[in-house]
Amino acid sequence: MTAEADITGRGVQSIEVGGRVLAAMATAGRPLMLRDIAQAADLASAQAHAYLVSFRKIGLVEQAEGSALYQLGPFALQLGLARMRSVDALRLATVAAPALAAELGLMVTVTVWGSLGATVVQVNEAGDQVHVNLRAGTVYTLLHTATGRVFAAFLSPEIVEAHLAKAKAFAGLLEPENAEPSATLWAEVEETRARGYSRATGSPIPGVNALAAPVFDHTGELKLALTAIGPSRLVDVSKESAQARRLTAFARDLSTELGFRAPSVSLTISPPSPPARTEARPRGGTRLPR
Repeated sequence: MTAEADITGRGVQSIEVGGRVLAAMATAGRPLMLRDIAQAADLASAQAHAYLVSFRKIGLVEQAEGSALYQLGPFALQLGLARMRSVDALRLATVAAPALAAELGLMVTVTVWGSLGATVVQVNEAGDQVHVNLRAGTVYTLLHTATGRVFAAFLSPEIVEAHLAKAKAFAGLLEPENAEPSATLWAEVEETRARGYSRATGSPIPGVNALAAPVFDHTGELKLALTAIGPSRLVDVSKESAQARRLTAFARDLSTELGFRAPSVSLTISPPSPPARTEARPRGGTRLPR
């Protein structure tokens, strides 16, 4: 996913083996019996126990008194908190996104939720240039774009409702083009939530397709969206799309670096009621007034 640091060279094998023990416990996310830890780490029980004894001495692992269950200890929590404090989601994404653009050969944008809505903060060009009016500061509409639907799907309903209410108040200033029924738009938001990413086929820009995926932090909060954009002949938006799989895997890896665990996010949040009028689509990089 990201440009990985050079980790080649001679290391300490026992630390790497011990890391498998800790990884098994972290992945489980619950207290485990010794035999379960050993099996997950692919170690003999006696060998796993030796590591657990050492980890208990430094607080990485603890065992409840009178219990045969092991769980991560207070020092593991300190390490996790230190990691979360030192990692900034936007910095992580903007450093990693250029490599994804080069790999896919597509434009990749990084978008955050700002005061005006889904706001582009970085545009990474690719070999096959896309002639679209995208730059830092461009605001995606919430329901008519792949990126916007990621935010509509995974932000809290209260935020989405408030944004659409303000957009509706200014809808008269913008001329909707080919506005779709709001029921159809909300169905696409539901599909985004169920699938885990969003897609756009020639809309709002004819001949241009897009795929967008969410990045979450350790609390399960949506931090940003990554969007791959390119000519429709180059961007596969089908269910079997290898590009969609790569984009979502990349976003998932970024989320993991931010401490996200998939079960912590519910994908069954009900969307707010569709507004009476659909959000107008701004031309080019025009922003919705607030």
